[in-house]
Amino acid sequence: MTLSTSQVFSDPATEHMHSVFKQQRAAFTAQPYPALDDRRRKLLQIKKQIIRYQDVIASAINTDFSSRSVDESKLLDLLGSVLEAEHAIRHVRRWMRPSKRSTELLFLSNRLRVQYQPKGVVGVIVPWNFPVYLALGPLIAAIAAGNRVMIKLPEVTPATNAVVKRMLAEIFSEDEVSVFGEEILDPAQFTSLPFNHIVFTGSPAIGRVVMRAAADNLTPVTLELGGKSPALISRHYPLADAAKRVLHGKATNCGQICVAPDYALVPKEKVDQFVTECQTNFTSMYGNNIRNNDNYTSIVNDRHLNRLLDILDDAQAKGAQIITCGEYDRDQDARRMPVHLVLNCTPEMRILKEELFGPVLPVVAYDSVDDAIQYIQAGERPLALYFFTHDANERDYVLKQTHSGGVTLNDWGWHVVNHDAPFGGIGNSGMGSYHGEEGFRELSHAKTVFARHRFFPTQLFYPPYGTWVQKLAIRFFLKQGDPNIK
Repeated sequence: MTLSTSQVFSDPATEHMHSVFKQQRAAFTAQPYPALDDRRRKLLQIKKQIIRYQDVIASAINTDFSSRSVDESKLLDLLGSVLEAEHAIRHVRRWMRPSKRSTELLFLSNRLRVQYQPKGVVGVIVPWNFPVYLALGPLIAAIAAGNRVMIKLPEVTPATNAVVKRMLAEIFSEDEVSVFGEEILDPAQFTSLPFNHIVFTGSPAIGRVVMRAAADNLTPVTLELGGKSPALISRHYPLADAAKRVLHGKATNCGQICVAPDYALVPKEKVDQFVTECQTNFTSMYGNNIRNNDNYTSIVNDRHLNRLLDILDDAQAKGAQIITCGEYDRDQDARRMPVHLVLNCTPEMRILKEELFGPVLPVVAYDSVDDAIQYIQAGERPLALYFFTHDANERDYVLKQTHSGGVTLNDWGWHVVNHDAPFGGIGNSGMGSYHGEEGFRELSHAKTVFARHRFFPTQLFYPPYGTWVQKLAIRFFLKQGDPNIK
């Protein structure tokens, strides 16, 4: 997207953002391939800052949510970030090594390799639900790959934004890593910058906007977009255990997680038992009244609360049965919203069409595993799939018949925080991946280098054509065409 001067410098914050982008591009041009020791030093500094700032960060996130468990923030936002940094520190030496490849037989005795080169300036666009982990994860991958990074934090987390800015400014100059937040009045100004790569985490609707803006600059994108992630419970799996784990996935961060179970597929004869087990487990974890429970997170703001309430009202008006896990008064408790289980859902309800991103769990009854698979296949491909089974044949069948960004078996979400494996979506739930080696590759350019040795006679394939060497090569590799094809 080409911006006019009046658009670019419409306010001081936007002017500063464009200035920083120019600084980062110039700095990258001056140092296009940071050394291993430089990258590891920066990664170690990020890890140390997370540990130093852990209490301040957790407190800031609590402020932005009005109530978010300090322990939950440390376990999910901060511990996950430390684990990712440690993994990169241990493995970046191996990731940076050129990869030796085999030449074609025709070019035997020459050398072929792939060299991983930093892309340049990477833009990272962060959602509000995990404003630290989803900022630092792409940052770690980008730094390991040797890039400069500009981070756009969400407008609704100003307290967290301020801490992250301060924490990173202590170890990075602006031409290395720069952080922007709510002061950028028009987020489109950020996405319109001609980055060398963009990592975006958020909704499919905004992902399309980001992708269109990136297309104007031919900027490659990594999109992690969420979706309606199913939790499929086998008829033969212990229902109490499955309910406990699905419920935990729906209650953690008040369901405001891109990989939270969006709906549960339960054998039709076990739906009532599943509901009872969910209620029991919610009370066991959080108590019957969560109004003053510091272990439970609030809905982030009134706009998101009202969206969830509208979805519930739509379902109820169309015949759904709503069961709460614990006490809830809309007027008094408001954003302190416990998990709501919703039965008898039908396709025209919003609850089965939209990603819920909150403590609302539709329970869909099924007759057979094939019926459940067909139900999953009929929707958009989700970011995650959870299957509860101890039957290896049943497990393999479901894995082969369904598509999803990732899978956790017999639990929820834990594939995301294992950083030796890629994390990303498919179809409507995203494209590309990061974490671990795949994150390094995603934010690197894989440059093929073919080295002809001094005496290799490639000139034998130059014109004029028809030499005996060329004829021999054609006969050897192409054999003989079909004379009957005219």
